[in-house]
Amino acid sequence: MNKIESPIPLTELLDCAVNAAKTAGHYAFSNWPRRNEKLKVTKHDVKLMLDVESQMKAESVVRQIFPQHSILGEEETGCENINPRDNNYLWIIDPIDGTVNFSHGLPFWCTSVAVMKEGITLAGAVFAPALGHLFIATGEHRSLFNGKPIHVSGTKNLADAMIATGIDRGEDIGIPPLAIFNRITSTIQKTRVFGSAALDLCRVACGHIDGYFEAGIYIWDVAAAGLIVQQAGGKAEILGQADKKHCLRFVASNGIIHDELKKVVDVTEFH
Repeated sequence: MNKIESPIPLTELLDCAVNAAKTAGHYAFSNWPRRNEKLKVTKHDVKLMLDVESQMKAESVVRQIFPQHSILGEEETGCENINPRDNNYLWIIDPIDGTVNFSHGLPFWCTSVAVMKEGITLAGAVFAPALGHLFIATGEHRSLFNGKPIHVSGTKNLADAMIATGIDRGEDIGIPPLAIFNRITSTIQKTRVFGSAALDLCRVACGHIDGYFEAGIYIWDVAAAGLIVQQAGGKAEILGQADKKHCLRFVASNGIIHDELKKVVDVTEFH
């Protein structure tokens, strides 16, 4: 992992990330009965009133502690003009990752908060209130799950691996989603689609699954959880360049099967 100097101690940044994630997550969880208050419904996704409200809760925590810092959130407008590689501290927030799960009453969703500087994630927290799970990491400390150290799996061969993925948004960047899914499924032991990229990546960090791939994922889905994978001994990598809407291709693994997995999910041939 690349490292940069941070004038602010990473423990202070992490404390803020945890506070923001818990504040937003608890708010969404306590208002779960309002999960059908929809603002927008698209082919594969839904935007809830609670998405916006929960993001405001997380932002208020960050602005109270670090008012001079920038914020990029899933529910922000005009986010195309924000560059994650700027020198300033940038907080990246996904108030409800797994909104469709949330709206259907499933517990597999979370709040993700990370802080970056010069394109490097310094600290991150992923909080899943319905499950009682908190994952944290900084660039200087190993990843923790509910206060206990975690480590990626030791699976050595892709044929023995369980890989999680999201298959619905690849078409957003011109990639047939079933083509990717079929390619992965025919190569590994099992494929799983849980519906929350951040939680899937945390499961990679825990060693419960061996890797994750998605085409058409967003920076707020992976900023915190990608660091958590890395600090648990794995690898997390953006493939290619993100577009102006911060949409990208992303792969993560236990590190052992990483290069092999990258070859399988190489989507350049689909263009």
